[in-house]
Amino acid sequence: MDTPGGDRLGELRDEYQQLEQRLADPALHADANEARRVGRRYAELGPIVRTAGELDTARADLSAATELATEDASFAPEVDALTTMIPKLEERLAELLAPRDPNDGKDVILEIKAGEGGDESALFAGDLLRMYLRYAERHGWVAEVIDAEETDLGGYKDLSVAIKTKGIPEGGIGVWARLKFEGGVHRVQRVPVTESQGRIHTSAAGVLVLPEAEDVDVTIDPNDLRIDVYRSSGPGGQSVNTTDSAVRITHLPTGIVVSCQNEKSQLQNKEQALRILRARLLAAAQEEADAAASDARRSQVRTVDRSERIRTYNFPQSRITDHRIGFTAYNLDQVLDGDLDAVLDALAEADRAARLTGTELRR
Repeated sequence: MDTPGGDRLGELRDEYQQLEQRLADPALHADANEARRVGRRYAELGPIVRTAGELDTARADLSAATELATEDASFAPEVDALTTMIPKLEERLAELLAPRDPNDGKDVILEIKAGEGGDESALFAGDLLRMYLRYAERHGWVAEVIDAEETDLGGYKDLSVAIKTKGIPEGGIGVWARLKFEGGVHRVQRVPVTESQGRIHTSAAGVLVLPEAEDVDVTIDPNDLRIDVYRSSGPGGQSVNTTDSAVRITHLPTGIVVSCQNEKSQLQNKEQALRILRARLLAAAQEEADAAASDARRSQVRTVDRSERIRTYNFPQSRITDHRIGFTAYNLDQVLDGDLDAVLDALAEADRAARLTGTELRR
């Protein structure tokens, strides 16, 4: 009986043993980035190796139980149980061995931008921020607002938040694996707080999700950067408005511009801006490679146009609809309070099915 994966499974088992030996070497942990990379890969391979081991054991037990059952009928129930178990283990192993996103174990930088709709769109951007912060809290992740441009009504024109796991994600399922399909235009239908006639308005906010790049992922030549400093802006009374602490970094080869002004220190703002720049450069490089490999895969929506939406949040009907997979639920309050697992599970399942057929869910 063939094992799913064949030769590739043997190679992964060998790699797992090698990684285990490396993790036991104290010298590895002198380099925190490399230790994290090795640990992440080890955690990613763990479920594959364990499931393959369970399958080997079940097959051996079935062989022994079948032989014993010819002499002792009391072993027949064990034969039946193992016969039922083995196909399930084979299916699970095949799923674990299916092509997967290499960024699934990574942390993310999530950007939210207000779009059409003025103040209402900015307020909705704030609602989305709270939704993701609450979701991160539910999963024990660490969320850090890197930069934010607030409005007078308490909304956000533009913001960036870093979301990361604590330690090494089990099975290589990190923040990116859960939030990667959130990128795109999110549309809201509701009566804005600024509406005096009680009319329902439609507005939108754009979400961009980037796998956070590590130093080994992206190398930035300081000579390729133009760094400008300026005085921070925002609602009055903030101490950051009194010094030239805000930083704008332009990556000259690509034209990518990143600004940060949340921190009081110019150095801190520069470090945060570089984090975002590394993530954007990694995403741009992967997007270029993906486009060269297949026209079917496209990047997340870059423009915030209400007609191009991945999801609609309808307040009058308490309805959330993800238009890519036809998912609809009527628990909008819970979703905005961070209860996103149902829609994210549906998206992950649709993506898994697509990958098994050699395609990918549109992002």
